[in-house]
Amino acid sequence: MAGALNRRQVLKTIGLATGAAVLGGPVTAAIKVDKKPANGFVYSLNMSTIRGHNLGFVKELEIAAKAGFTSVEIWLDTLHTYLQGGGTITEAKKIIDGLGLKVEDAIGFAPWIANDDTIRAKALTDLQTDMDLLAKLGCPRIAAPPAGGTKEPISLDATTERYATILKMGKQSGVIPQLEMWGASVNLKHVSDVLYVVSSLGDADARVLLDLFHFFKGGSPVGSLNFVGKQALDIIHVNDYPAGITPAQISEPDRIYVGDGIAPVKQILQLAKHPDKPLVISFEVFNKSYYAQDALKVAKTALEKMKAVTVGM
Repeated sequence: MAGALNRRQVLKTIGLATGAAVLGGPVTAAIKVDKKPANGFVYSLNMSTIRGHNLGFVKELEIAAKAGFTSVEIWLDTLHTYLQGGGTITEAKKIIDGLGLKVEDAIGFAPWIANDDTIRAKALTDLQTDMDLLAKLGCPRIAAPPAGGTKEPISLDATTERYATILKMGKQSGVIPQLEMWGASVNLKHVSDVLYVVSSLGDADARVLLDLFHFFKGGSPVGSLNFVGKQALDIIHVNDYPAGITPAQISEPDRIYVGDGIAPVKQILQLAKHPDKPLVISFEVFNKSYYAQDALKVAKTALEKMKAVTVGM
């Protein structure tokens, strides 16, 4: 597949206007959920999984809670739409708490890594605004992918300086940017790239965000996880991919449920697992066939398959 794809491009490509499945009524705080981490893992739903149903911020949260999740990753554009429609951060926090959910991370695409000074300056302003919003939601993390730097090579040293800037911002806000590997990007393509940046900083608060799909897409060996310090990894995006497709051919919509493909899911999770604290494993796919199904069914299936693949780990 020619060129690097980021998630924005993918979502435009696959189209999101598919049949939406909406709950018949609001989910209440009476939902019973198991908050105890199982096998050292916290199961999270990345809202990409039901994003194509066009449910909106609140309904996405309700679906996640009703499916049995206690942790989620939200998308910032969906939050912004909710706020622009008259919602408030205070109300959003009440809804999240009432559903028994924790927002583990937020997905955004501020081009903090861009070479263009003007673009990067605006990105930092936008990122600060988003960090301040997320802090009010109790969300401790924000994804920091190489958006704005997927095609033009940027040195790892320059990337390190730019990540240091947003990490400092994150410390002040209480929302730590997770340096995200994108296998389709020319920058931060490999585990070794994100590892170079955080190890060069030597800052105990630096974090990386990895993804099973991007291991395959970018060609990172699974064994590279042996060199990622457990301190640097809070979250890993989980998914799977089918046989018969090459890294060059595979694209974001090819992601499927864990256990349904050939990805070395168990091996990666065993290497990534923390000995002393739970690892958040967050299900992230952009599968248009799932978008055509009932959203609650998709979320429930995602959780069931995550639990199944981690049995005995």
